[in-house]
Amino acid sequence: MAHIFDIDMIKAVYERYPARVAAARKALGRPLTLTEKILYAHLTQGEATKEYKRAGDYVDFAPDRVTMQDATAQMALLQFMTTGKSKVAVPTTVHCDHLIQARVGAKQDLQDALLKGNEVYQFLESISNKYGIGFWRPGAGIIHQVMLENYAFPGGMMIGTDSHTPNGGGLGMLAIGVGGADACDVMSGLPWELKQPKIIGVHLKGRLSGWASAKDVILVVAGILTVKGGTGAIVEYFGPGAQSLSATGKGTICNMGAEIGATTSTFGYDDSMRRYLTGTGRAEVVELADRIAEHLTGDPEVYADPGKYFDQVIEIDLSTLEPYINGPYTPDLAWPISKFAAAVKEHGWPEKLEVGLIGSCTNSSYEDLTRSASVARQAISKGLKATSEFTVTPGSETVRYTAERDGLLATFEEMGGVVLANACGPCIGQWARHIDDPERKNSILTSYNRNFAKRNDGHSSTHAFVASPELVTAMALSGHLSFNPLTDTLRNAAGEEVKLDEPVGLELPPKGFDVDDPGYKAPAADGSSVEVVVKPGSDRLQLLEPFPAWDGNNITGAVLLIKAKGKCTTDHISMAGPWLRYRGHLDNISNNTLTGAINAFNGEANKVKNQISGEYGEVPAVQRVYKAAGMPSVVVADQNYGEGSSREHAAMQPRHLGVRAVLVKSFARIHETNLKKQGMLALTFADESDFDKVQEDDRFDFTDLAQFTPGKPLTVVLIHKDGSKDTIICNHTYNAHQIEWFKAGSALNLIRAQQKK
Repeated sequence: MAHIFDIDMIKAVYERYPARVAAARKALGRPLTLTEKILYAHLTQGEATKEYKRAGDYVDFAPDRVTMQDATAQMALLQFMTTGKSKVAVPTTVHCDHLIQARVGAKQDLQDALLKGNEVYQFLESISNKYGIGFWRPGAGIIHQVMLENYAFPGGMMIGTDSHTPNGGGLGMLAIGVGGADACDVMSGLPWELKQPKIIGVHLKGRLSGWASAKDVILVVAGILTVKGGTGAIVEYFGPGAQSLSATGKGTICNMGAEIGATTSTFGYDDSMRRYLTGTGRAEVVELADRIAEHLTGDPEVYADPGKYFDQVIEIDLSTLEPYINGPYTPDLAWPISKFAAAVKEHGWPEKLEVGLIGSCTNSSYEDLTRSASVARQAISKGLKATSEFTVTPGSETVRYTAERDGLLATFEEMGGVVLANACGPCIGQWARHIDDPERKNSILTSYNRNFAKRNDGHSSTHAFVASPELVTAMALSGHLSFNPLTDTLRNAAGEEVKLDEPVGLELPPKGFDVDDPGYKAPAADGSSVEVVVKPGSDRLQLLEPFPAWDGNNITGAVLLIKAKGKCTTDHISMAGPWLRYRGHLDNISNNTLTGAINAFNGEANKVKNQISGEYGEVPAVQRVYKAAGMPSVVVADQNYGEGSSREHAAMQPRHLGVRAVLVKSFARIHETNLKKQGMLALTFADESDFDKVQEDDRFDFTDLAQFTPGKPLTVVLIHKDGSKDTIICNHTYNAHQIEWFKAGSALNLIRAQQKK
């Protein structure tokens, strides 16, 4: 592992750090949190000249790198292809971890995935090769674990197209999950916009002992803050307890911070990070970081008086922390193990534990596996075997290979476990669950991060609970949820009552990490002659045609596609689930456009009036009729349109089908930006009651698009079927640059035009 990725980039970041932090301290006129140091050190403008208002100002940042997983990378890279750029502007990697289904075991499952997803993998490998992107093959591991082992560095800023990107906080980064459109911008050299976050401080004192683990820290925090409590905030952990945790333990805590809605979470640079960086072959990064160590953690004054500098402060004493089990159906329902058995009885949750699952991007480090294996080893020596199904998902090939070499995997198998492929698998529902009756209420326990209904196995009857891997291992031995390994005994095959000892783990492998083939493929030095592989007639992949530029005329005679009432999220606009397979094929995935939206005129989903035939049809089919006839169309909707994930498909699909404008009472901000990026008109009613004036057979005439300027509302005339008219005023939030996106047909079209100059 002598090769260090992106070492020149890391050197450059660290060289400018002292001046950037000094400028920020001067601009703010006070000591700084670690979060502020990283944010202000990554401003697109360079050195800070003013303070940005938390939860108020939108700020342009220049992240150091981009990371993508295989499901989200497809559309991001298809978009990047249209920019005309020959190489990505920042170090970027693609990781194949989402499309491997857990069925029988690692070897067979990986083979099946390679056969099934071959064309997607070939496309991702070839496009990565062409544009200077590092490619991690299927089986190499889960994106976040591979990232921590190879790329994360203290004080860095990274964006990734997966919500658990914050795992990088284990090495002191601000690592933030985004949509593919944002990734495409940064790969193209554009700034990345974020509302200046609030900052929550978590003061950890004491030290973990016994059965308590780093996972229990975030399980407790989730209970305190709930699934919404971290929204719009970055969580910064500090104090002696924080320094006592391993780097991978810190990663676990940051990873699951996504479950409280946090933008990301992070820890200050310390000895545990030094040990992990050195252990993963990055001693040179330690040397560089040590030179500016004071800038890679919060100022001492901040930690001495946290209430003055954080928007909220939480205190946790690790010395008194019990193991927790969270769930079911939500990751913030937190139960200390001492109260869990009673809660199971009180709520009537199925007491029998059917499956225990350990691993995932949240808990698959060497330390996690050794702590769990210490429980398994005791079980074997004390004559116990798993009475529940038990699965182990290593986080990376490096961890898997090392764990196999050190006998950990054999221990799990002897206890009755099955080792799955190094992939997301059951954590994201990629699991062929063996169950006699999917309707039957049942319980499973995982060391993953999410446990919403249907998340793991597609069955709403499954009660999923979340705990540390060592606790899951112990519970799988007992086979029931009322077992407390801290106090209870188990009966072995010989009929003896035996008690489990506390788990013991190793932070890093004593013989070092080892791997035969980590699964990495470096891109060509010059990709100009590389062909991007897309099979002709593929139903999963489709190269993008640039969207047409605005013709300079007013849009007139536009028809109403749908007037949607009530909640309309990105899932209503572009459903996930089985549609995941079409994430790289815009025309095919467009067949789910707005199928979940409720038509205000009939209260039904996916049933709108075809203005040409007068008959009712499915939304995408009706819109395709308008497109074929060359008729522009408009979508009208209610409050907070487009909330949910930052899925760019929800903006690209209507655009692809010929929708020109979306007129709503209010937008979710990320979706509004995505619409702007795709060259759409994203407008709001100046008077919300005008929503009621829109009738089913209306035509829309835009009268002043030629005067489209920042801050000036647009005028639209509604022409009703009886010939009467209503003139409505539409507000917008376009700045001058975003209006150029509209004129060019999309933000990417503008980049391509600039490339040609």
